[in-house]
Amino acid sequence: MNTFKGRSLCVIDDFTKEERLYLFSQVRKLKEAVKRGDKKTLDSFRINDPDYGIYEVFLEDSTRTKESFRNAIAFHHAKLTEMSADNSSFNKGESYADTFNTLCGYNNRIFIIRSKVEGVCAYLREECSEYAERNSLGFKPVFINAGDGKHEHPTQELLDEYTFLEDNNWDTSYLHIALVGDLYHGRTVHSKADGLKLWDKVKVDLIAPQELSMPSQYITKMKDNGFEVRVFSSIEEYLKNNEEIATKWYFTRPQLERMGEKILQKQDELRATITFKEEFMPLLKENTKFYHPLPRHKVHPTIPTFLDKTPLNGWERQSINGMYTRIVLLGLVAGKIGDDFVSTEKHEVKKEEEWIREVIPTNEKKRVISEGVNPIRDGIVIDHILSGENPEEIRRHMIMIRKVMALDGLKGGEWVSQGSGGFYKGIIFRPGFFSLDHKAIKRLAAVAPGCTLNIIENGKVTKKIKTKMPPRIYNFDDLMCTNEACISNDTQSENVGAMFIRTSDNNFRCAYCGRVHSFKEIFKWKRQLIQNQLHLKH
Repeated sequence: MNTFKGRSLCVIDDFTKEERLYLFSQVRKLKEAVKRGDKKTLDSFRINDPDYGIYEVFLEDSTRTKESFRNAIAFHHAKLTEMSADNSSFNKGESYADTFNTLCGYNNRIFIIRSKVEGVCAYLREECSEYAERNSLGFKPVFINAGDGKHEHPTQELLDEYTFLEDNNWDTSYLHIALVGDLYHGRTVHSKADGLKLWDKVKVDLIAPQELSMPSQYITKMKDNGFEVRVFSSIEEYLKNNEEIATKWYFTRPQLERMGEKILQKQDELRATITFKEEFMPLLKENTKFYHPLPRHKVHPTIPTFLDKTPLNGWERQSINGMYTRIVLLGLVAGKIGDDFVSTEKHEVKKEEEWIREVIPTNEKKRVISEGVNPIRDGIVIDHILSGENPEEIRRHMIMIRKVMALDGLKGGEWVSQGSGGFYKGIIFRPGFFSLDHKAIKRLAAVAPGCTLNIIENGKVTKKIKTKMPPRIYNFDDLMCTNEACISNDTQSENVGAMFIRTSDNNFRCAYCGRVHSFKEIFKWKRQLIQNQLHLKH
């Protein structure tokens, strides 16, 4: 089987390191064939089917990405159809699912999408695959992310990595790179948090003023991936107070127009921190290369034009590599090439983690009653809520637990208790008869990980369940990613169910846009409670 055929590329991590190295070996082969004019080799890459449908859907302006894909499709002799924001049915209020399901039904196989909506490709990969299966279309539609909001730009990451490899003599043992510019909005640098795993050892220097600094979730991901990460506020600081200067510099255009009037008032100051100056030239290391995803700002380029004809110029070849890389990517996911790839990576099957655990209740005869609250005869007690946090935060969160678990309007109450160690914890009790199924207990683990649920009958604890943070949370109608640009946020009106995956530092990452949340933030009730508090204050 061709492991690439029918594969989507929504984030760079959708392709493993070994798969990307194979892709790059094919790009190298293609480029060499172009130089030789080797038609036989070039034809071996082509899809060469005028009925093979490839759709370019660019709902944001683009020149380089769009045109490089357009030329790549022309190379393949495939059928190209284009949809732009100006003439799309989205302007009529049609959903992404309806639009792309319909286009799949017209025998379109590959969709290249640029959108301000984050996570749209990841959602459509699942939605349209199900559509294709239930309608017996006979193929699995492919979705390629050509840039989604501030999230990722994986095809740009592919051409960047290929160019770095060219300038690294194809060595993947070590990479030292400086990322310079607007690291806050720059989706190309966000893809590098996972993309640079291609190298065994990575050092990343982040150069940006505070207002344009890399979001913490990507820094955390870099560190989780074993990267050494250093932070600098300007190029001047980086060069003048640092002996370890990278030989690869990756610049991005500052998108200050997105950040409001206060930022615009200091734009000259901010631009100065991330613009390379001629006086810095003697401080660079030998064999340094500069890169840029382009376009540069014609008035305020972070890489000034006086550098165009110097050996520092790596961005022009980087741009040229874009078409070759995308030719190979299309050939792989179409199944035209890649039959000879055999993975040597071992995929370990992880044992399902136990995050809801039933323990044997003790039911000791002597019971200590704290704060004057008498035990209940029948009902539930949720104990150890937010153990160790401050009383105000515990009380605030218990309100949300009541909402999530539908415990409002019932008898009982809640209080904050202080244990012998001086730590506070929350306790919710409700008398009566309760039947909590697995889904309800999963909700409890999601909204109050670390708590203990006690089921009480005839004055005895008949069931005691201890919870941990679940590895995944989904299939709850009241979940929502807080990122308003995310396909699963209610503001998008796409009716996409939110899905979260636990991170290494016990937070939850949105499966679509990658936004990281604490467990306290993922339910819609949280936003409603905040709005209610603001209303009361006013």
